[in-house]
Parts: sequence; structure tokens; C-alpha cells
Amino acid sequence: MMTGVAMAQAPAAANAPAEATPLTPQRVFADPDLSGPRAVGVKLSPDGELLTFLKPKEDNAHIQDLWAVPVKGGEPYRLIDADSLSSPDKALSEAEKARRERMRVSARGVVAYDWSDDSKSILVPLDGDIYMVDRATKAVKRLTDTPGDEVDAKLSPDGKSASYVRDQTLYVRDLASGAETQVTPKGEGAVSYATAEFIAQEELSRYTGYWWSPTARQIAYEKSDESGVKVAERVEIGGDGVTTADQRYPFAGTPNAVVELYIKTLGQDQPVKVDLGNNPDIYLARVNWSKDGKALYVQRLSRDQKTMDLLRVDPATGKSNVVLSETSPTWVEVYDDFRLLSDGSFIWPSERDGEKHFYLYGADGKLIRQITHGDWPVDALEDVNEKTGDIWFTACKDTPTEHRLYKVNYKHPGEPVALTPAGGWWNASVSGGGKAFIGSYSDPQTPPQTALYDGNGKRLRWIEENKLDASHPYYPYKDEYSAPQFGELTAADGEKLEYYMLKPKGFDPAKKYPVIVSIYGGPAAKTVTKTWVSPQLRLLQEAGYIVFSLDNRGTPGRSVKFTRSIYKQFGGPDIDDQIMGAKWLQTLPYVDAAHIGIEGWSQGGFVTLMALTAKDTPFAAGRAGAPPTQWALYDTAYTERYMSTPQDNPTGYAKSDVLNRIDNLKPDSLLLMQGMADDNVQFANSTRVMLALQKKGVPFELMLYPGERHGLKGNERNLQRFLLDLDFFNRKLKPQD
Repeated sequence: MMTGVAMAQAPAAANAPAEATPLTPQRVFADPDLSGPRAVGVKLSPDGELLTFLKPKEDNAHIQDLWAVPVKGGEPYRLIDADSLSSPDKALSEAEKARRERMRVSARGVVAYDWSDDSKSILVPLDGDIYMVDRATKAVKRLTDTPGDEVDAKLSPDGKSASYVRDQTLYVRDLASGAETQVTPKGEGAVSYATAEFIAQEELSRYTGYWWSPTARQIAYEKSDESGVKVAERVEIGGDGVTTADQRYPFAGTPNAVVELYIKTLGQDQPVKVDLGNNPDIYLARVNWSKDGKALYVQRLSRDQKTMDLLRVDPATGKSNVVLSETSPTWVEVYDDFRLLSDGSFIWPSERDGEKHFYLYGADGKLIRQITHGDWPVDALEDVNEKTGDIWFTACKDTPTEHRLYKVNYKHPGEPVALTPAGGWWNASVSGGGKAFIGSYSDPQTPPQTALYDGNGKRLRWIEENKLDASHPYYPYKDEYSAPQFGELTAADGEKLEYYMLKPKGFDPAKKYPVIVSIYGGPAAKTVTKTWVSPQLRLLQEAGYIVFSLDNRGTPGRSVKFTRSIYKQFGGPDIDDQIMGAKWLQTLPYVDAAHIGIEGWSQGGFVTLMALTAKDTPFAAGRAGAPPTQWALYDTAYTERYMSTPQDNPTGYAKSDVLNRIDNLKPDSLLLMQGMADDNVQFANSTRVMLALQKKGVPFELMLYPGERHGLKGNERNLQRFLLDLDFFNRKLKPQD
């Protein structure tokens, strides 16, 4: 959100004394956002003169407009008013809804856009149609107006065409004449073209299925055939009716979609099929063109995810050869850090020395040198300057709880130079060979701020200062709640586990307080970071709770030893660490040892259930949201990466099945939640727990959300969810009240 979003109601909030303005759930789950205005989707035009960003509307933070501001000064202005072009009530196609669900996009209006290379225009997909904005005149031209939705829209590298997928088929539209050309065969049924299959989107973070060559003469595209994928017959229960959906869902240990890759030269009839090898049971992880368009590079991941091959493809013939292979006894991570250089050499990420680092390879696939070193992992490669040899990357170099931008030279590696200060969490988007970067920063006392910086880290201008002054919506509450305390515990194998603790409002060390452990606990995300504290957590402090979070073994951004400790054993070291953390809490003089709760969603829901059903658990109660309860019911790529297949690891799957330890669940200790149209964690994960507890006569609490998928959307539902959480924990953890 940007300046102005929070201003409308600021005077009343700012003038009220802090002690007379208690933080309430009704205020937290309302607009404007208490965290203040944020810059979303910020991009720098290719010529470096204009910054563009998405800004939620003041009266409806769910709808985003496209805004711009000159780099050298001037006021922001709106380029596209989403309401003038589309209705937020417009029904999206199932393809668009599914794609947004995979990308975790919940907003409407403008959610993506693409600058032309000449900086003269911007392509804007909007609720299933496509528009072009002329930068000079600010005129908006509609490119498509069809019954179906156009998705995954892109500008061609030469700026002369727009491409998009409609009804499982790829099209290209000439911007001058408006003529539309069908590029791929017609997709139908289980066969799609130029669309990333479900598993690539959900678990490999690959959201596109086609790639323009730099010359704009060719397009590589995938063909996905899901006819062999098992059909999950889902019943989507909404508030106004019931629908059924036959979803192709690749359960662990069952067939995936068969993916092929083709290269089409525009204007020619027949595409060229790329040789991906003799084994069709692979993942198409990443696809990249060389800078001159003379070669295509494919990252081919084996089904067991223990081998990643980098293939070089001849676009004229489709023939491929393996440039290098990355292997692991557990799994090879999929990254977006592969960078091709002009001479054919490339930068490659690897965890081969026990930490993720960058390596320089020659065009022949032979290692030239390791670029970064140390007992810390790099995070993401942000930019490369081939003239100077400098690369920019982000990393948690000094501590897992802080994230900064660094620079190092790949030609003459040395100690990385930090370009952003310590103390919090930086995200950066570097452009122009390191000439400038868009940096976003927050820490526990500083709400998210975004600015444009030069290549040395000097701020050039604010994009969104979001200053916590008297006009900020959180200002009345800023001194009411203590900052988180960060620390470390030691796991059974000696690994250091990061934690944070928030103490309740008006904390008195002579008293004893109940605790809510808020966790995720899986390999997809960590929670213990020095970032802005969510106002939702502040509500728990307001309610008199200690809030605690521990990043157990298996959470990301750490060493190979740390992350791989959960291999083939979800529900093992991860749960041991959470149990250990709770028992440590019980030793603290200000903790009510008998009243510790736990809550989590998705894999956090799984961790919650497994912690509640551990023998002699220290947890008195827990809320589990959308939990995977039997990993054979979850998808192939995610589950098999960490657990192998049910056929190869039956013991691990049995030990991680919640029902095999459900007898340990204390009566009235569980609140179970799930969306009734969840297409990610299938609803059967929850119904099997419901049935098991009903058969055993064990009381539990349940809340189901009609029409909701894996995450809950909208302030109203999340307010209801939080109030239910709070009521549940108040009854279970505060019996004296």
C-alpha cells in the first residue's frame, strides 16, 4: 500500500490517547491496514526514469490500481483505475482462479504488469482481459475482449506482440494490426499447451509454460498431458450451493503429468520437439534462453528429485546434451539463480559444500571457481554486471534472523560487501547491472518501507516511507506492546534453533502467563525473522498471552545438515524440537506450565496435530488449520522431495500419519479448521480426523469455511477465524477466567 491509504482515518486515531485506544480484532481486520501503506509489485522502467507500483484503493484494500512516480522527483499518479476497466464481481475462469491460488494472489484489480523493453508502454492483465498503457499519453487500450480469460500475458522482447494463454492454447497478437495468431495446437481436456501443470506451479514455483527467445522469433512452450493423473472428485461446498470438481491431483506415489517441450519459430508450421531424455517421468523445473537466442537451457529434475541436469538445446533440431548434473542423497533444491553470461559461461547455485553458494562454470560445463564461501547460505542472486564482474545477492549471512543485500565479484571473489545495514530484514530488486535497487525493509519496530537506492546503498528517493509518525494508523499502539525477544535453543543433535518471544501487555515477571506457540515448522517457510510484528500477534499480547515461535530443524535458509534432518521423517525431528521448546518454556518462572497452546495452518496445522498427539505432550490445546494428516494424500513433488514415496518409505509415512497416534489426543484440546473448497490440501485430510475422533467418542471443535480454498480471504472471514481462535484458547488456557 502507498501513501494516502492510511491517511483518511489517521487524524482520529492520532488524536486519541494511546491508553484510550485499545487494540481490537475489529480494528486489526479492517481497512486501512494497521501496518500502514505498502509498495507492492514495484518495478523500475528499463530506462530507469519511472517507478511503477500497485496500490490498494483507500476504500477497498482488496482492489489494486497501477500507479507511477518519477525517479527524479514529483508526485505519484495513477496509471490505471481498475474500477474503470473491470468489476471486482466479475467471475474469473477456473484456470485463472487456480493460477492465482497457486501464486497466492488474493487481490483483484491489477495484480501483474510488464514493461516493454523500450519503456514506452506497459502490458496489464486485468481480470481475464489485457490492456496496454501508453507511458507518454497515459492512454489505455484494450487488447482482448473475449468470453474466455487470457492468462499469463507477456510482451514479446521486441515489444511488437503480446502473448497469452486462452482455453489451454497459446496465442500471439500483433500490437500494430491487432491480428491474433494461434501458436500451439488447441488444448482440450487433459492436454494443455503453454501452461505450467499443477505440480510445477504449486511446488516448483514455475508459473509459466512458455518462453520467448530474446530475438522474438521463437517461443519455447510446454505440452502437459494429465490424462494419467488421478482424478480427485472434490465437492466444493459454498454458502449458496454445492458444486463438484474433478481435479487432476497427483497424489504422492502416483503418476504425474507427462510434460514435453517444443520450440516454435513464428511464421513456420511445425514446431521442433526438444529431447528431454528417454524417461518421461521427470520435472521440467526451469527453462532459459541464452542471451543471443542460439541455445535453450533446460533444468531437468528427476522424479526422485535427487538429480538436476542442465541441458543445452539446439533450437533448430531440438537435440540436447547434458552440461552438468547436480546430485544429492536427499534432494536437490530448485532455484532461480542460474545466470547465463554473454560468453556462454554461467553462474550456478549449489549446496555441495553443505551450504548454498554460487559457482562459476564455463560454457563447457567445467567448474571455473566457487564464488561465495562460508558457513552461511546465500539466498537469491539479484543481478550481474559482466563488465565489472560484480554480482548482487541477498543472504542471512550473519544470523538466520536478518536478511541483507551483498555484493561480491565473480571474477576475483573476496569477502562479500554488505550494501544494506544490519538489524532487520531487507528484500531487494537490483537492476541496470547494479546501478540501482529497489529495497524494502522492516524490523520489529519499523513497518515495511520501500525506497530506490543507488548501487552503493544510498537512498535516492522514497517510494513508500511508511513512517511511524502521528499520521500512521498504528501510531496509537506503538508504545503499548513490547518488542520480541530473540534467542537460541539447542536441538538434540547440537543444531541451534532460533526463537522469538512476545510478552503480554503489562508484563509482570512475578506472574505466570499462558503461552500460544505460533508456528509453521515446514521446509517452505520460517517464522523467526527480525521483521515487522503482525498486529494479529499484538492482539494476543493484548489478550494476556506470551507468544512464542521456534524454527525447528527442517525449516529453510539454513545448512544442508539442518534442512535435511527431516528427510523421510516428517513428524520426527520437527516435532521433537517443538516439544523441546515447550518444555523449555515450562521452566521459565513467568510461564503457566500447564497452559501452553499451539497453532498453525497448512504444514503448521500438521505440526500442531503431531505435537498435540505426542506422548506426554506439554501442549494443553491447539488449533490446526488445513492440515495434511496423511502424506499419501498430498501431492507428488512436495511430499516425495522430503518423504520419498509411500512405496519406498512406508515406515516414514506410517509414523507421520496423525491417525496412528490419535489415541494420545486429550479430549476437548483440538480446534480443527479448513476451507470447504481446498484444492491444495484435500478436504479428506480433515474428514478422516473428524471420523476417527467421532468413532472414539473424543470431543473436539470444528470450523469449516464454505467456498474457501487453502487460505482464508477477506477481513470478515479472518476476523471470525481470529475471534474463534481467541475464544478457544481463552477457554482452554485461562480456566481461572
